[in-house]
Amino acid sequence: MAETILVVDDEPQIVRLVRAYLEEAGYRVAIAYDGEEALYAARQEKPDLIVLDILMPRMDGLEFIRQIRREQEVPIIVLTARSEETDRIVGLEMGADDYVTKPFSPRELVARVKAVLRRTRARPASPVLRVGPITLDRDQRLVTVNGKPVSLTPTEFAILEAMMQAPGRAFTRAELLEAAQGVAFESYERTIDAHIKNLRRKIEAEPSNPQHILTVRGVGYRLVEG
Repeated sequence: MAETILVVDDEPQIVRLVRAYLEEAGYRVAIAYDGEEALYAARQEKPDLIVLDILMPRMDGLEFIRQIRREQEVPIIVLTARSEETDRIVGLEMGADDYVTKPFSPRELVARVKAVLRRTRARPASPVLRVGPITLDRDQRLVTVNGKPVSLTPTEFAILEAMMQAPGRAFTRAELLEAAQGVAFESYERTIDAHIKNLRRKIEAEPSNPQHILTVRGVGYRLVEG
């Protein structure tokens, strides 16, 4: 059965364009034109991935992310204008997995959809990883810290999983981006910083003074037992 992509944008021409390219790539596409309609569609369709505009009437994309994250862990790619860096970062911090800036190449968007879905479908062999108080169960898609479950987005899960496979190793942003999305676009490397900020907020006792996810200046990040 074809995977379902929910495309949400208040501009009909963008919806038609994205829908055409995704259907050509073999996906089933559901559509919505504002956040409220998208919330209903997501509940009914249970999509495998959502392509979401930020600026929309009735309910904007950020509020949609806030609400859907209470119900589903579906991967989300946000669409933003180049001038909307604040919305882009806020979206990532709220749980979006990736972003594409307008105007965008439909082929690049399809490539990013494929990469996010490929990473989400992946099922590594060894099921459980442990580093200090952090446990990651790949089969159950479950992370606990000191025995308490922590809710992560698919991208946050993939970044943490990559670092837990090599504790102490310094990962570049590009390496973490590729681990999370299956492909690394140089212009998107800084999105890793927003995902790391989220991970620290969820995992560290004091996010402003991290003991596990450490910054390696001039390189990227590494995970230690703390």
